[in-house]
Amino acid sequence: MIHAAITGVGGYVPDYILNNEELSHMVDTTDEWIMSRIGIKERRILKGEGLGSSYMGEKAVRQLLEKTGTKPEEVDVLICSTTTPDHFFPNTASICAEKNGIKNALAFDMSAACSGFLFALETGANYILSGKYKKVIVLAAEKMSAITDYTDRTTCPLFGDAAAAIMLEPTEEEIGLVDTILHTDGVGYPHLIMKAGGSAHPSSVETVTKRQHFVYQEGQAVFKHAVTDMANVSAEIMERNNLSKDDVTWFVPHQANLRIIDAAVKRTGVSYDKVMINIQHYGNTSSVSLPLCLWEWESKLKKGDNIIFAAFGAGFCWGSAYLKWAYDGK
Repeated sequence: MIHAAITGVGGYVPDYILNNEELSHMVDTTDEWIMSRIGIKERRILKGEGLGSSYMGEKAVRQLLEKTGTKPEEVDVLICSTTTPDHFFPNTASICAEKNGIKNALAFDMSAACSGFLFALETGANYILSGKYKKVIVLAAEKMSAITDYTDRTTCPLFGDAAAAIMLEPTEEEIGLVDTILHTDGVGYPHLIMKAGGSAHPSSVETVTKRQHFVYQEGQAVFKHAVTDMANVSAEIMERNNLSKDDVTWFVPHQANLRIIDAAVKRTGVSYDKVMINIQHYGNTSSVSLPLCLWEWESKLKKGDNIIFAAFGAGFCWGSAYLKWAYDGK
Protein backbone atom coordinates (compact mmCIF):
# COMPACT_ATOMS: atom_id res chain seq x y z
CA MET A 1 0.00 0.00 0.00
CA ILE A 2 1.29 3.45 -0.93
CA HIS A 3 1.70 6.13 1.73
CA ALA A 4 2.60 9.81 1.27
CA ALA A 5 5.68 10.62 3.35
CA ILE A 6 7.41 13.91 4.07
CA THR A 7 10.99 13.45 2.90
CA GLY A 8 12.35 16.97 3.44
CA VAL A 9 11.64 20.47 4.75
CA GLY A 10 12.84 23.87 3.55
CA GLY A 11 12.17 27.29 5.00
CA TYR A 12 12.88 30.99 4.93
CA VAL A 13 12.29 33.91 7.29
CA PRO A 14 13.18 37.54 6.51
CA ASP A 15 16.10 39.17 8.33
CA TYR A 16 14.19 42.16 9.69
CA ILE A 17 12.89 41.66 13.23
CA LEU A 18 9.99 43.81 14.44
CA ASN A 19 9.97 43.49 18.23
CA ASN A 20 7.38 44.72 20.71
CA GLU A 21 9.51 47.67 21.74
CA GLU A 22 9.54 49.05 18.18
CA LEU A 23 5.87 48.22 17.73
CA SER A 24 5.01 50.23 20.86
CA HIS A 25 6.32 53.34 19.07
CA MET A 26 4.06 52.65 16.08
CA VAL A 27 0.78 52.00 17.90
CA ASP A 28 -0.61 52.29 21.44
CA THR A 29 0.60 49.01 22.93
CA THR A 30 3.25 47.58 25.26
CA ASP A 31 5.42 44.48 25.47
CA GLU A 32 3.56 43.46 28.64
CA TRP A 33 0.15 43.80 26.97
CA ILE A 34 1.17 41.76 23.93
CA MET A 35 2.97 39.03 25.89
CA SER A 36 0.17 38.59 28.43
CA ARG A 37 -2.58 38.31 25.80
CA ILE A 38 -0.87 36.77 22.77
CA GLY A 39 2.61 35.52 23.72
CA ILE A 40 4.49 37.14 20.83
CA LYS A 41 7.82 38.88 21.49
CA GLU A 42 8.89 39.58 17.90
CA ARG A 43 8.00 38.80 14.30
CA ARG A 44 9.87 38.79 10.96
CA ILE A 45 8.91 41.35 8.32
CA LEU A 46 9.83 41.22 4.62
CA LYS A 47 11.25 44.58 3.56
CA GLY A 48 12.03 45.68 0.01
CA GLU A 49 10.21 47.22 -2.93
CA GLY A 50 8.21 44.76 -5.01
CA LEU A 51 8.93 41.73 -2.83
CA GLY A 52 5.94 39.46 -2.18
CA SER A 53 5.19 35.97 -0.90
CA SER A 54 6.92 34.40 -3.92
CA TYR A 55 10.26 35.92 -2.87
CA MET A 56 10.17 33.88 0.34
CA GLY A 57 8.53 30.88 -1.31
CA GLU A 58 11.24 30.72 -3.96
CA LYS A 59 13.92 30.53 -1.28
CA ALA A 60 12.08 27.87 0.76
CA VAL A 61 11.61 25.69 -2.33
CA ARG A 62 15.24 26.14 -3.40
CA GLN A 63 16.46 25.03 0.02
CA LEU A 64 14.08 22.05 -0.11
CA LEU A 65 15.41 20.96 -3.51
CA GLU A 66 19.00 21.23 -2.27
CA LYS A 67 18.37 19.34 0.97
CA THR A 68 16.52 16.48 -0.75
CA GLY A 69 18.86 16.31 -3.75
CA THR A 70 15.90 16.85 -6.08
CA LYS A 71 16.35 18.20 -9.60
CA PRO A 72 13.78 20.80 -10.69
CA GLU A 73 12.67 18.61 -13.61
CA GLU A 74 11.79 15.79 -11.19
CA VAL A 75 9.05 17.79 -9.43
CA ASP A 76 5.55 16.73 -10.52
CA VAL A 77 3.33 19.07 -8.49
CA LEU A 78 3.84 22.33 -6.61
CA ILE A 79 0.98 23.51 -4.39
CA CYS A 80 1.29 26.91 -2.72
CA SER A 81 -0.87 27.72 0.29
CA THR A 82 -1.19 31.48 0.59
CA THR A 83 -3.64 34.17 1.64
CA THR A 84 -1.24 36.84 0.40
CA PRO A 85 -0.45 35.96 -3.24
CA ASP A 86 1.79 38.28 -5.23
CA HIS A 87 -1.12 38.84 -7.63
CA PHE A 88 -4.65 37.56 -8.18
CA PHE A 89 -3.07 35.98 -11.23
CA PRO A 90 -0.74 34.46 -12.20
CA ASN A 91 -0.64 32.19 -9.19
CA THR A 92 2.23 32.42 -6.74
CA ALA A 93 3.05 28.73 -7.19
CA SER A 94 3.88 29.32 -10.85
CA ILE A 95 6.24 32.18 -9.94
CA CYS A 96 8.06 30.05 -7.36
CA ALA A 97 8.27 27.19 -9.86
CA GLU A 98 9.70 29.42 -12.61
CA LYS A 99 12.30 30.95 -10.30
CA ASN A 100 13.51 27.45 -9.39
CA GLY A 101 13.54 26.08 -12.93
CA ILE A 102 10.58 23.76 -12.27
CA LYS A 103 9.07 23.25 -15.73
CA ASN A 104 7.42 19.81 -15.69
CA ALA A 105 5.04 20.32 -12.77
CA LEU A 106 1.47 21.48 -12.45
CA ALA A 107 1.53 24.42 -10.04
CA PHE A 108 -1.38 26.13 -8.34
CA ASP A 109 -2.36 28.10 -5.24
CA MET A 110 -4.72 27.13 -2.42
CA SER A 111 -6.38 29.50 0.02
CA ALA A 112 -7.67 28.27 3.37
CA ALA A 113 -6.19 30.97 5.59
CA CYS A 114 -4.30 29.65 8.62
CA SER A 115 -5.43 26.08 7.90
CA GLY A 116 -4.07 26.25 4.37
CA PHE A 117 -1.08 23.99 4.96
CA LEU A 118 -3.27 21.16 6.29
CA PHE A 119 -5.67 21.46 3.36
CA ALA A 120 -2.73 21.53 0.91
CA LEU A 121 -1.07 18.59 2.70
CA GLU A 122 -4.20 16.49 2.24
CA THR A 123 -4.39 17.53 -1.42
CA GLY A 124 -0.72 16.83 -2.08
CA ALA A 125 -0.91 13.45 -0.36
CA ASN A 126 -3.79 12.43 -2.61
CA TYR A 127 -1.72 13.26 -5.69
CA ILE A 128 0.87 10.80 -4.33
CA LEU A 129 -1.75 8.18 -3.49
CA SER A 130 -3.09 8.34 -7.05
CA GLY A 131 0.14 6.61 -8.12
CA LYS A 132 0.65 9.08 -10.94
CA TYR A 133 2.88 11.60 -9.13
CA LYS A 134 6.18 10.86 -7.35
CA LYS A 135 7.42 14.21 -6.04
CA VAL A 136 4.95 16.77 -4.71
CA ILE A 137 6.01 20.03 -3.07
CA VAL A 138 3.61 21.63 -0.59
CA LEU A 139 4.66 25.23 -0.02
CA ALA A 140 3.21 27.79 2.36
CA ALA A 141 4.23 31.42 1.79
CA GLU A 142 2.70 34.41 3.56
CA LYS A 143 3.59 38.09 3.59
CA MET A 144 1.07 38.93 6.30
CA SER A 145 2.64 42.35 6.86
CA ALA A 146 1.15 43.36 3.48
CA ILE A 147 -2.39 43.05 4.86
CA THR A 148 -1.72 44.14 8.46
CA ASP A 149 -3.06 47.49 9.64
CA TYR A 150 -0.32 49.01 11.78
CA THR A 151 -2.80 51.51 13.24
CA ASP A 152 -4.94 48.70 14.71
CA ARG A 153 -3.50 47.73 18.10
CA THR A 154 -5.63 44.58 18.31
CA THR A 155 -4.32 42.92 15.14
CA CYS A 156 -0.94 44.45 14.24
CA PRO A 157 1.02 42.61 16.99
CA LEU A 158 -0.14 39.26 15.63
CA PHE A 159 1.36 38.72 12.22
CA GLY A 160 4.73 37.92 10.69
CA ASP A 161 6.14 36.88 7.30
CA ALA A 162 7.72 33.54 6.37
CA ALA A 163 7.69 30.59 3.97
CA ALA A 164 8.23 26.86 4.38
CA ALA A 165 7.96 23.87 2.05
CA ILE A 166 7.84 20.10 2.35
CA MET A 167 8.47 17.31 -0.15
CA LEU A 168 5.97 14.45 -0.37
CA GLU A 169 7.02 11.14 -1.90
CA PRO A 170 5.47 7.65 -2.07
CA THR A 171 6.59 4.84 0.21
CA GLU A 172 5.35 1.37 1.06
CA GLU A 173 6.66 1.64 4.61
CA GLU A 174 4.18 2.28 7.43
CA ILE A 175 5.11 5.95 7.63
CA GLY A 176 3.76 9.20 6.23
CA LEU A 177 0.33 10.82 6.44
CA VAL A 178 -2.00 8.48 8.33
CA ASP A 179 -5.21 10.45 8.85
CA THR A 180 -6.74 13.92 8.51
CA ILE A 181 -9.90 15.57 9.82
CA LEU A 182 -10.72 18.83 8.04
CA HIS A 183 -13.72 21.11 8.56
CA THR A 184 -15.24 24.31 7.19
CA ASP A 185 -18.11 26.28 8.69
CA GLY A 186 -19.12 29.49 6.91
CA VAL A 187 -20.45 30.96 10.15
CA GLY A 188 -17.03 32.55 10.49
CA TYR A 189 -17.36 34.66 7.33
CA PRO A 190 -18.01 38.07 8.97
CA HIS A 191 -15.67 37.59 11.94
CA LEU A 192 -12.31 37.26 10.17
CA ILE A 193 -12.06 38.85 6.75
CA MET A 194 -10.34 41.27 4.40
CA LYS A 195 -13.41 43.24 3.39
CA ALA A 196 -12.29 44.75 0.08
CA GLY A 197 -10.12 43.96 -2.92
CA GLY A 198 -12.06 40.98 -4.24
CA SER A 199 -14.86 40.78 -6.78
CA ALA A 200 -17.62 41.55 -4.24
CA HIS A 201 -16.00 44.84 -3.21
CA PRO A 202 -13.34 45.82 -5.78
CA SER A 203 -10.63 48.28 -4.85
CA SER A 204 -11.70 51.91 -4.92
CA VAL A 205 -10.76 55.21 -3.31
CA GLU A 206 -13.50 54.58 -0.76
CA THR A 207 -12.28 51.08 0.21
CA VAL A 208 -8.74 52.34 0.61
CA THR A 209 -9.87 55.34 2.67
CA LYS A 210 -11.86 53.04 4.96
CA ARG A 211 -8.80 50.78 5.40
CA GLN A 212 -10.69 47.74 4.15
CA HIS A 213 -7.67 46.07 2.55
CA PHE A 214 -6.31 44.82 5.86
CA VAL A 215 -7.14 41.94 8.19
CA TYR A 216 -10.39 42.62 10.04
CA GLN A 217 -10.95 40.45 13.08
CA GLU A 218 -13.63 40.27 15.76
CA GLY A 219 -11.33 38.88 18.39
CA GLN A 220 -13.76 37.38 20.89
CA ALA A 221 -15.78 35.45 18.30
CA VAL A 222 -12.65 34.09 16.62
CA PHE A 223 -11.00 33.20 19.94
CA LYS A 224 -14.09 31.32 21.16
CA HIS A 225 -14.34 29.17 18.02
CA ALA A 226 -10.58 28.65 17.73
CA VAL A 227 -10.17 27.43 21.30
CA THR A 228 -13.07 24.99 21.02
CA ASP A 229 -12.59 23.71 17.47
CA MET A 230 -8.81 23.33 17.44
CA ALA A 231 -8.78 21.60 20.82
CA ASN A 232 -11.64 19.25 19.92
CA VAL A 233 -10.30 18.20 16.52
CA SER A 234 -6.87 17.48 18.04
CA ALA A 235 -8.43 15.17 20.61
CA GLU A 236 -10.70 13.63 17.97
CA ILE A 237 -7.87 12.55 15.66
CA MET A 238 -5.99 11.03 18.59
CA GLU A 239 -9.06 9.07 19.69
CA ARG A 240 -9.83 7.93 16.14
CA ASN A 241 -6.30 6.52 15.80
CA ASN A 242 -6.13 5.06 19.32
CA LEU A 243 -3.31 7.39 20.33
CA SER A 244 -2.78 8.19 23.99
CA LYS A 245 -0.97 11.32 25.14
CA ASP A 246 2.11 9.13 25.63
CA ASP A 247 1.94 7.85 22.04
CA VAL A 248 2.28 11.38 20.61
CA THR A 249 5.91 12.32 20.01
CA TRP A 250 5.19 15.88 18.88
CA PHE A 251 2.12 18.12 18.91
CA VAL A 252 2.29 20.95 16.36
CA PRO A 253 -0.46 23.57 16.88
CA HIS A 254 -1.05 26.60 14.69
CA GLN A 255 0.86 29.53 16.16
CA ALA A 256 -1.93 32.10 16.46
CA ASN A 257 -2.18 32.89 20.15
CA LEU A 258 -0.48 31.29 23.15
CA ARG A 259 -3.80 30.97 25.00
CA ILE A 260 -5.33 29.04 22.10
CA ILE A 261 -2.28 26.78 22.02
CA ASP A 262 -2.62 26.22 25.79
CA ALA A 263 -6.24 25.13 25.39
CA ALA A 264 -5.38 22.63 22.66
CA VAL A 265 -2.46 21.21 24.64
CA LYS A 266 -4.63 20.72 27.74
CA ARG A 267 -7.33 19.00 25.68
CA THR A 268 -4.87 16.48 24.25
CA GLY A 269 -3.08 15.93 27.54
CA VAL A 270 0.28 16.00 25.75
CA SER A 271 3.11 17.32 27.94
CA TYR A 272 4.54 20.70 27.04
CA ASP A 273 7.99 19.34 26.26
CA LYS A 274 6.38 17.61 23.26
CA VAL A 275 4.76 20.79 21.88
CA MET A 276 6.39 22.82 19.10
CA ILE A 277 5.99 26.51 19.96
CA ASN A 278 7.83 29.33 18.17
CA ILE A 279 5.12 32.02 18.22
CA GLN A 280 7.27 34.20 20.48
CA HIS A 281 9.85 34.60 17.69
CA TYR A 282 7.76 34.56 14.50
CA GLY A 283 4.22 35.55 15.46
CA ASN A 284 1.28 34.25 13.46
CA THR A 285 2.58 33.41 9.98
CA SER A 286 -0.83 32.05 8.94
CA SER A 287 -0.53 28.82 6.91
CA VAL A 288 3.26 28.82 7.24
CA SER A 289 3.23 28.22 11.00
CA LEU A 290 2.99 24.40 10.89
CA PRO A 291 5.72 23.68 8.30
CA LEU A 292 7.85 26.44 9.88
CA CYS A 293 7.79 24.43 13.11
CA LEU A 294 8.88 21.32 11.20
CA TRP A 295 11.71 23.32 9.63
CA GLU A 296 12.90 24.57 13.01
CA TRP A 297 12.58 21.21 14.80
CA GLU A 298 13.75 19.01 11.90
CA SER A 299 17.04 18.02 13.53
CA LYS A 300 15.15 16.64 16.54
CA LEU A 301 12.74 14.50 14.54
CA LYS A 302 13.22 10.74 14.23
CA LYS A 303 11.81 8.17 11.85
CA GLY A 304 8.53 6.82 13.19
CA ASP A 305 7.73 9.82 15.39
CA ASN A 306 3.97 10.31 15.81
CA ILE A 307 3.13 13.91 14.96
CA ILE A 308 -0.25 15.60 15.45
CA PHE A 309 -0.98 18.87 13.62
CA ALA A 310 -3.83 21.24 14.43
CA ALA A 311 -4.90 24.53 12.86
CA PHE A 312 -7.77 27.03 12.80
CA GLY A 313 -8.36 29.97 10.48
CA ALA A 314 -10.76 32.23 8.59
CA GLY A 315 -13.70 30.67 6.86
CA PHE A 316 -13.92 29.18 9.47
CA CYS A 317 -11.55 26.41 8.33
CA TRP A 318 -9.91 24.07 10.82
CA GLY A 319 -8.53 20.58 11.11
CA SER A 320 -5.98 18.12 12.38
CA ALA A 321 -3.62 15.60 10.81
CA TYR A 322 -1.75 12.55 12.10
CA LEU A 323 1.58 11.81 10.46
CA LYS A 324 4.39 9.33 11.10
CA TRP A 325 7.72 11.00 10.40
CA ALA A 326 9.75 9.39 7.63
CA TYR A 327 13.42 10.08 8.44
CA ASP A 328 15.93 10.97 11.11
CA GLY A 329 16.38 14.73 11.02
CA LYS A 330 20.10 14.62 11.79
